[in-house]
Amino acid sequence: MSSEDRDDLLPVRPESPTPHRDKLRELLNNHKLPKGDGESVQRAIECYDRWIEAMDSISLEGDNKVKTLVDSVNEYKKFVGLEVIWDSEADFLFRQRGQLKLDNSIIEEFLPRLVDPAIIPALEGKTYVTGPRTTFSAAYFTTVLSAPSKGTGLQLRQKDQDFTVSRVAHLQASFDERFPPEDTVAHKIHLAFVAAECKTNLDKTMFQEAIATAHDLKLAVPGSRYYVLCEWLDMTPISTTPTDIDEVIILRGRRIPANRRSRFAGSESRREQREWYESFLADNPIRSSSVLRFVEHLRILFDSTQLGEDDVLGRGYF
Repeated sequence: MSSEDRDDLLPVRPESPTPHRDKLRELLNNHKLPKGDGESVQRAIECYDRWIEAMDSISLEGDNKVKTLVDSVNEYKKFVGLEVIWDSEADFLFRQRGQLKLDNSIIEEFLPRLVDPAIIPALEGKTYVTGPRTTFSAAYFTTVLSAPSKGTGLQLRQKDQDFTVSRVAHLQASFDERFPPEDTVAHKIHLAFVAAECKTNLDKTMFQEAIATAHDLKLAVPGSRYYVLCEWLDMTPISTTPTDIDEVIILRGRRIPANRRSRFAGSESRREQREWYESFLADNPIRSSSVLRFVEHLRILFDSTQLGEDDVLGRGYF
């Protein structure tokens, strides 16, 4: 097995996707970034490095580790949301925060730290990768009888997922059972056993898109689970029962109403309301209870084992 293949088996690799760090680096090089914000973005990168180091050095186990991780991400998110974005003398960061994806990319780097044998013991010794991945969602063939395509014309459809617990798989296709190179196509894919959409604000349009994504995922991997994790709810709750979404988990609470948000457009008005906003963030942190609920879903999923016939007959159901 090559060193590259062995790297694929590590749960959280040093070279794992770092979407939030990437967004900060892109922002620092963005020609539209106001000059006065460059220093605060650089401070955010330094704070980010300390945050990652702090999370990866936690030696606790179980729920205690989860709660400590939640405290850590709350502290970092407050710094970015308040000191970098809210306190900016310009309006660029505040108005473009959705496009810049500074908020939900933080969650994308936090969630993989939960997929840890110290938190989910059933993962000990298992082969998996976690974090944002492009995962398999469908396969189809473009060949025709009169003009056969190389490798049966195997084509894949894949989907970017904000968070996954997945495993690398390899597909080959050929009309020849010996798989000769000249008539074989090969693909390396990620099969997602768990996937989650991470939203800062969840509205009805996003919810409908998530329903479609969940359906595609479960057609590809019927035993998979799909979740939506949102910080702020921006819609009337809708039952997930008739959908392929396993659960929507609200990490913080209800989004600030639009009439209140409109008062934050300018830096002067943000300065005037800084105390209120800081209090709002303090009163609505990412809740340990919500994160623990997600972790418990993962524990139940990965603790499940093949049912024995004697056990099933003994209890009378399965």
